[in-house]
Amino acid sequence: MKKLIYTILAIFAILAIVLVFNTLMLTSRQIAPEPLKKLDIPDKVLQNLSKSIQFKTISYNEDAIPDSTAFNGFHDFLIETFPLTHASLSLEKISGYSLLYKWEGTDSDKKPIILMSHQDVVPVDEPTLKDWEAGPFTGKITATDIVGRGTMDDKSSLMGVMESVERLLSESFAPSRTIYLAFGHDEEVGGKNGAGQIAEYLEKKGVKAAMTLDEGGFLAEGLVPGVDNPVAMVNLAEKGFASFRLIVETTGGHSSQPPRENTIGMLAQAIVDLENNQLPYKLVEPINYQFEYLGAELPFFKRLAFANPWLLKTPILEALNAHTTTAPTIVEGGVKNNVIPTVAEATINFRILPGETIESVQKHIEKTINDKIRVEPVGFLTNPSPVSSIDSENFKNLEKTIRSVFPDAIVVPGLVGGGTDARYFYGISDDVYRFYPLRINEGNMTGFHGIDEKINKENYKEIIAFTYHLIKAFN
Repeated sequence: MKKLIYTILAIFAILAIVLVFNTLMLTSRQIAPEPLKKLDIPDKVLQNLSKSIQFKTISYNEDAIPDSTAFNGFHDFLIETFPLTHASLSLEKISGYSLLYKWEGTDSDKKPIILMSHQDVVPVDEPTLKDWEAGPFTGKITATDIVGRGTMDDKSSLMGVMESVERLLSESFAPSRTIYLAFGHDEEVGGKNGAGQIAEYLEKKGVKAAMTLDEGGFLAEGLVPGVDNPVAMVNLAEKGFASFRLIVETTGGHSSQPPRENTIGMLAQAIVDLENNQLPYKLVEPINYQFEYLGAELPFFKRLAFANPWLLKTPILEALNAHTTTAPTIVEGGVKNNVIPTVAEATINFRILPGETIESVQKHIEKTINDKIRVEPVGFLTNPSPVSSIDSENFKNLEKTIRSVFPDAIVVPGLVGGGTDARYFYGISDDVYRFYPLRINEGNMTGFHGIDEKINKENYKEIIAFTYHLIKAFN
């Protein structure tokens, strides 16, 4: 008996030693910042962003025709606001509304970089107008913020890029490598006709970029328990996107004599089955990088969990949403309260984890639900993107710029759950990253696609400063 007890104690001792050793070996991956001269950015840039918000460049759905008055008006505004940019850079219009600027570099041997944003915004729900601090398309400038649809997603980065280029031109800066500015017009509905066509155009031109940078990363403030510093989320990849329609067809009937398998009942059960049998949480690239970079900055006992994912990964993966998510989004069926419908449908949206595919998700659905229910893919679909490198010179340049502009920020590579236009650029770019230094906290995170979207005035100036220094870092 004593021997057994000693054996158990020895096992626990070895386990404790391994856990502590791994924890002590998980050291900070943050690089030293370089001192940068603070830019004096005039308040005129706030007025420019405000005016950009007033153009209702709304994407309603994949089939809707863009509002030519709004988009062309916005394009004219850009020409008027950034005269040096339009005098010095070439401009191509792709698919009628997307913009591709080319700033020719002096060294043709250097691969170009591509800086992306998108022009379009999501609609505003009319019933919520009363809950906005100001009209969503007025671009009101308050004591602290600029209010309006697009201030966070994504005209702040678009205008920030344009402001930085205009400033660099005013300083007679000439880039050594060519810089493309790619601004799609339909990101909010998949980007197929905008960024997708821009990428195809550049590929036909034989362009092979070193790096593409888009939205989809941010400065997280107070959102990571145990970390007081801002966390600069540089997302290396994005989840895939797929929706499937579940279709139940029966003979229907009178509600006074419901059949054993009721049309809507079958559909409801299928939804419940999918929600109760979701695809598993997994530690895959680039989630593993989050463990390394973020874990090293945590207090000891939290760091212990990140340093030993082989034993303690499940709750962390759940917190990081590291699985293919399942979300019922549309339900249709029924015409009268005493009639069992012959047809009922539901649409389920999945955000697909790297390593899984549209096809594997469909097989999971068909395996999980009643085989009498038809499953059909619907709308825009895309597999997860590839994962860009954290060891390349491109990442190091980006990382160094973030740390130099924001010395208190902790850079953490990761995976974005939403979709971006960046997905189209892997074929023409060595690395694709998602990051602009938009500060996100509990107070403003609901502004994305929501009520009272706004950006802090100083944060907008930070976006301009970041882009300015990034262009210099790559040249």
